Amino acid sequence: QVQLVESGGGLVQPGASLRLSCAASGSKFAISTMGWYRQAPGKERELVATITASSRIDYADFAKGRFTIFRDNAKNTVYLQMSSLKPEDTAIYYCTSQILKMYWGQGTQVTVSS
Repeated sequence: QVQLVESGGGLVQPGASLRLSCAASGSKFAISTMGWYRQAPGKERELVATITASSRIDYADFAKGRFTIFRDNAKNTVYLQMSSLKPEDTAIYYCTSQILKMYWGQGTQVTVSS
């Protein structure tokens, strides 16, 4: 069983930056594929970015150039650095961990509004 705890969400103005963190329990973090998903009100959950154990990274098109995913295996933590935030980035952001099965965090709210 893997537990994921996200933090770092909040209310920011358009154009601002925000860093989300996700701390994972367990001993398999270093060999897990970690990811971030988001779900906006009234929309389906969508992939934001993933990073494999070997640090291969994939981004959704909307995230390319604005978001950066990275991991610190010594801290069992994955991060999502977001910049140039737009109102359409408003969503609940979920952290995921995948090794044999997918685990989800409880989510952290990001609101981009002036």
